[in-house]
Amino acid sequence: MVTWDGPDDPENPQNWSIRRKWFITILTIVMTVNVTFASSAPSSASEKLAVEFNVPAEVGYLITTTFLLGYVFGPLFWGPGSELVGRRPILAVTMIVYTLFILGQALAQNMQTLLVTRFLSGFFAVAPVNNAGGLIADIWPAIGRGPATSLFTAAVFIGPVTGPIIAGYIVDSSVSWRWVFWVMFIFAGACTLIMLPTLPETYAPVILAKKVKRLRKEDPIGSKNLYAEHEKQDWSFWGVLNRTLFRPFKMLAQEPILLLITIYMSVVYGLLYGLFEAFPVIFMGRHGFSIAQTGLIFIGVGIGTSLGSLINYFASAHYPQLIQKWKGFPPPEDRLYGAMLGSPVLVIGIFWLGWTGEYTSVPWYVPALSTIFIGAGISLIFMSFLSYLVDTYLMYSASAFAANTICRSALGASFPLFTVQMFTNLKINWASTLIGLVALLFVPCPFLFYKYGPRIRSKSKFAPCIDLKIAEELKREAENGGSSPA
Repeated sequence: MVTWDGPDDPENPQNWSIRRKWFITILTIVMTVNVTFASSAPSSASEKLAVEFNVPAEVGYLITTTFLLGYVFGPLFWGPGSELVGRRPILAVTMIVYTLFILGQALAQNMQTLLVTRFLSGFFAVAPVNNAGGLIADIWPAIGRGPATSLFTAAVFIGPVTGPIIAGYIVDSSVSWRWVFWVMFIFAGACTLIMLPTLPETYAPVILAKKVKRLRKEDPIGSKNLYAEHEKQDWSFWGVLNRTLFRPFKMLAQEPILLLITIYMSVVYGLLYGLFEAFPVIFMGRHGFSIAQTGLIFIGVGIGTSLGSLINYFASAHYPQLIQKWKGFPPPEDRLYGAMLGSPVLVIGIFWLGWTGEYTSVPWYVPALSTIFIGAGISLIFMSFLSYLVDTYLMYSASAFAANTICRSALGASFPLFTVQMFTNLKINWASTLIGLVALLFVPCPFLFYKYGPRIRSKSKFAPCIDLKIAEELKREAENGGSSPA
């Protein structure tokens, strides 16, 4: 079997220069910002396009829903596809097609065309979001991955937050609402043109498979028995189908950790996209804001998500020492501190927004400040739980991520459909109370997983639990005169 030519093999992405790694990381982050920006920006134009195409306002809200429905189905293809042919071909093809479908949205002459192209662009756009975590893991060792992972997770929220800010000013200006889509097209096109000549292949199994093919071509006789591990995997139709469709849902049904985290993150993700429809009810309806001014409220969410990323970074500063102490596999529960903080912070932010946003006698900046808490809570919960899933399921984390992405995208797609009606009929305070109580139900989750996670994982069919085996080794070493982990 062909492997790397020693630990310092320059073909190994883990051995690339820091400068090259950061270029690839930043490029991946910018692509993530781009495709998530496209998910939310058109929400600011929903009323104007509904008027132009002579459809009810509720149909206009589908502009966000259809895009996120594409997020539901895309992970079934792009994650496994990158494991089959590599990260680069998948990202190249999906970014090109996604950009072309945005062009279709800018030129659409009816609502049907717009919604179909929104769904298809979302289907292809999810590829960078779905594969970025794997790409970062391809090039960064676990001990130095923290900053890159924190920046990527922040990018997942920066895009949706900046969308309504920029689009709001476009819609409020004298230019056509179509310029929202032209700006998206220019942004997507620029990302694609930069990515195509500069993004290398980073997936090690595919690189090694190409190396084997090269060796066979150079010396057909001497290399005829060489093979790469990637070639020995089951790439039959049923083998791929098992990994892409059956395994994620099998894990979701059998893994209580994955199920509970997925439900929680789906509610949080739905809340984020529900805000795109709730903010106009609060700030346009109660305080007389324009579309552009309402978009600026998302700056608070952006500040909050950035603070959450910063807190998570410093909370993980001790992780390199843990990796060394635990021989590369520290307990996944050490990733839960962010969620322990973020869960109650999110609940506080939701109640604060609802009970100050309902009354016009309360200055607008009071509910606006609550968005910082909401943004920080969402960011901390996502960063913490995504890291926990990776460390818990290791080689099965791609399937865990697929199940998680599909479910949370489905709920994210549904929230904009009923948010306006809920905040209008129940009033802002009671609608927020309902959402806040649901969020409150999940506050104990990270604390329960921190205490009972090892016991639950020990009974799992998919969690390797390497840390539990190492704990036994360290215990034996301590009994023989060594030191035990703190």
